[in-house]
Amino acid sequence: MTNVDKTTGLDEQDSLDYSYDRVPEEKRNMGWFSVTNITFGIATAIFYFQTGSVMALQFGAMNAIISAIYAIVIAGVLGTVIAYLSAKSGMNVNLMSRQGFGYIGASLTSLIYASNFIMYCAFEGMILVAAVHAFFPSIPLWTLIIVFGLIVIPLNWFGIKQLDKLQKWSLPIFGIFLVITIIVAYNTPSKFAGSFWTYLPEGAQIGGTALLLCIGMQHGIMGLTALIASDYARFLKPKDIKIGSIMIGFIPQIFCFGVMGLLGIWFGVRLGESNPGVYIVTLLGLGGVVFTMLTQLRINVTNIYSASLSLSNFFENVFHFKPDRRFWVVVSGLLSIGLMLGGILDYLGSAMTFQGVLLMAWAAILVTDALVVKKTLKLVPMEYEARQDRLYKWNPVGVVPLVVSSVIGTIAALGYMGTFLQNTATFFAAILASILTIIIAIITKGKYYSKSDAPVPIRKQQKTKSPKASTKEATAE
Repeated sequence: MTNVDKTTGLDEQDSLDYSYDRVPEEKRNMGWFSVTNITFGIATAIFYFQTGSVMALQFGAMNAIISAIYAIVIAGVLGTVIAYLSAKSGMNVNLMSRQGFGYIGASLTSLIYASNFIMYCAFEGMILVAAVHAFFPSIPLWTLIIVFGLIVIPLNWFGIKQLDKLQKWSLPIFGIFLVITIIVAYNTPSKFAGSFWTYLPEGAQIGGTALLLCIGMQHGIMGLTALIASDYARFLKPKDIKIGSIMIGFIPQIFCFGVMGLLGIWFGVRLGESNPGVYIVTLLGLGGVVFTMLTQLRINVTNIYSASLSLSNFFENVFHFKPDRRFWVVVSGLLSIGLMLGGILDYLGSAMTFQGVLLMAWAAILVTDALVVKKTLKLVPMEYEARQDRLYKWNPVGVVPLVVSSVIGTIAALGYMGTFLQNTATFFAAILASILTIIIAIITKGKYYSKSDAPVPIRKQQKTKSPKASTKEATAE
């Protein structure tokens, strides 16, 4: 793989992207604090303000709070496991999926993963555009869309190190603006007389359908926050893997669903408004525009970075097309601009439902494959393989559960399987994907994970004491 990269002019060692293979051990030199700080790019997005405000005003503050706790626990556990697997292997989820899905099967998940980040880049970009347009209404929307869509491209030009620096210097500024916003909102007369957590819209109650609807909204982003950890955890220093995996897995979740989500609930109830692009500018004026710009650029540089990695994997696997990752940064940025110009916000609900079902199913398959198929059942070695010549095009262990659970989960989300499953479609899809992964792995006996000419891992060689295992290995070879 290294030789191929050199012939195409890629300079992975300089850019530190490693889009096509694992990060070498000598390049895993980032401390857990730096990596966790980068993931705060997604945790500090105003999008969490918006979901918190919308849930509180539509379904009640307490239902929104309970759903936030649920999101922290589930996404935190998934994120921690995925971050650990990524740090140990030096691979992101795209590369880790190649073995369990086959290299073509994993390419399909890479394409959907990339589309997810591009769509969220457009969603977040429109929040910024709306805020700036509210303060400067004379500037045409299309102009703002193009300008702010293009800004994220140079901010992604130099890879992971540039992201680290950008997030480090911008985080204190974000913190200052956040505190100021809270103080100004606190001194603004509340439109609700009681304590914010007691707010319930007419006809709503704590628990029941209202709570399920809030949990359903959380599912739309939970899979993303868990999976995105792998793009950065693969650079962790070996000595920081245990503590780093927990920090990367839980700290961003606590902040985005707990801190940002809770503040969104409070802002929404207190100000009687669900759109942060409106109430932040109302509270801070020009300062609100600057605050919104800072938060949205922080999240969108991580969106474009992850999208570029996924597109790199898809086109390399399927078409053997391997331009520099910067090429895909430009493509991702231009596609997000196109979605914004096309009115992507009109399809927010449908997009989040589908993406939530697919991403949570994918995360469940990855975790089940690692903890059950590999670690508990020991059907295949724990080591990950990403080289195409050692892999099958398709592995039913990953592909079948993903397709089946995504299709059934989407049908459930559309309401064709009853109200309960409609409101828990993503969780239902994840459980179904996990069960199917185990069943198909047992049926296929790990046959499609790697080709027989692949070198036998040390872990497998150490099992020669068992006559049954030796017979099985000899048959496989």
